[in-house]
Amino acid sequence: MWIILRDKGENRMILATKYHGEVEVEEREIWEFPKGIPGFLEEKQFYLYHLTDHELFSILQSVNNKEIAFIITNPFAFFPEYDFTLDDNVVDFLQLENSNDVLTLVILTLGDTLSNSTANLQAPLIMNIKNKRAKQVILHDTDYQTKHPMKQIVKQG
Repeated sequence: MWIILRDKGENRMILATKYHGEVEVEEREIWEFPKGIPGFLEEKQFYLYHLTDHELFSILQSVNNKEIAFIITNPFAFFPEYDFTLDDNVVDFLQLENSNDVLTLVILTLGDTLSNSTANLQAPLIMNIKNKRAKQVILHDTDYQTKHPMKQIVKQG
């Protein structure tokens, strides 16, 4: 649940988060997932913020349910060879005009260490940074996994 405050004509809200208590955010910082996220179809609005101590990791926090928060990362930081092509329907749905508008993130499943964690490379989050519209896209005909091991990457880096 969130509360909208008025401050200098801008919408701000106090958002209850799973990991950082209450935070104040601007309404324009909210990402819209019009169709939700698979498994969480009713959750359509999320706030994205960086973990304080780790620049590579962020939290995708549901606006309406503080218990729904995902640890995410830029997949290219860990998997530089990660590559896929977006379907035209996804491009149209997100209203993407060019590749510079795209932010690609993946959801992590954390283990007791980073090397025991996994990344969902089969279903990246594709986000339009211009209009804050986003979608989790399920890639077909790929070797990417929903629990792609990070340990091989951590050993190399």
